[in-house]
Amino acid sequence: MDVRQPPGRHPLVVVMGVTGSGKTTVGAALAARLGVPFADADDFHSPRNVAKMSAGIPLDDADRLPWLRAVGAWLAGHTGTGAVMGCSALKRSYRDLLRESVPWLSFLHLDGDAEVIRQRVADRPGHFMPESLVASQLATLEPLDPGERGVALDLSLPVDGLVDAYLAACPPEPAPRTPGEAS
Repeated sequence: MDVRQPPGRHPLVVVMGVTGSGKTTVGAALAARLGVPFADADDFHSPRNVAKMSAGIPLDDADRLPWLRAVGAWLAGHTGTGAVMGCSALKRSYRDLLRESVPWLSFLHLDGDAEVIRQRVADRPGHFMPESLVASQLATLEPLDPGERGVALDLSLPVDGLVDAYLAACPPEPAPRTPGEAS
């Protein structure tokens, strides 16, 4: 599978992984490097979903569907500029749903040791996602398939190293020029 950004398309990337994998930190750094907007999919959850997760109850597919549609709509709204979204996108079917909005969407899967992830979640006070849900997320996670555009990287790498490795594996194409634009 060719993981490069399709020619003439602005980069649209989902930084994916379980809770505590670093999606927000790495996603914001990647967006800054690309010069595009960043959004965190956590901000797209309904109050009901947040309450459910805060109570230690995992979301099911019915809970996630409207959330994923909202994330996909945000991404589709940025096809003219490019964007990066931090979103768990744990299952292939969830990523397929996002690709319905943006077929050329690329994924950066932050993958790593379960104990490192548990410790990260335990060390972030005030977040609605408790450490008790790490196991359910790991059980739900379906790694990127060879046919999916993107790359999996070790989340223990430094943030700049992750951004560099993603850009080396999935380099963005230059933005298309408008007619009459100087070269």
